[in-house]
Amino acid sequence: MKLGDEVTVHMNATPQQVWALVSDVTQIGRYSPETFEGEWLDGATGPAVGVRFRGHVKRNQKGPTYWSKCFVTACEPGKEFSFGVGEPGKAAINWGYRLAPGATGGTDVTEFFELAPKLPMKIYWTLLGWSRGKTNRNGMQTTLERIKEVAETDAATTEGSPHGE
Repeated sequence: MKLGDEVTVHMNATPQQVWALVSDVTQIGRYSPETFEGEWLDGATGPAVGVRFRGHVKRNQKGPTYWSKCFVTACEPGKEFSFGVGEPGKAAINWGYRLAPGATGGTDVTEFFELAPKLPMKIYWTLLGWSRGKTNRNGMQTTLERIKEVAETDAATTEGSPHGE
């Protein structure tokens, strides 16, 4: 049983332009239907493996509302940005974005989530995965479509120059 899912959207922007958007957690509120703000912690000002941040979440867009502490697990400009929710070594779920050059240009952007393969998460996913999985898939689709709009607008206004380098 797969404990997660993914959604891919093609964007007419470079991997570097898209990566600059997905790796800036302070801008997540522009894209996510559930996480409406984010902030770097411990004096960090940008992404790097091990850096911590927190996201302000409104679960299912209705509540409850809470802060989730996270830590960066992959930080490869133009390729991947991912993070664990919780403390290092104890993350209940991992989220991220993988970027790949599109077959005809642009970037194929995959947002994914993976639950930790621990018994409580397996039980949760067996019982409620059908519902939460649908919510997550819809949220990832919305997030990626919103990122696409910004990335393609930025790409058009910068005439394809790398963004954020």
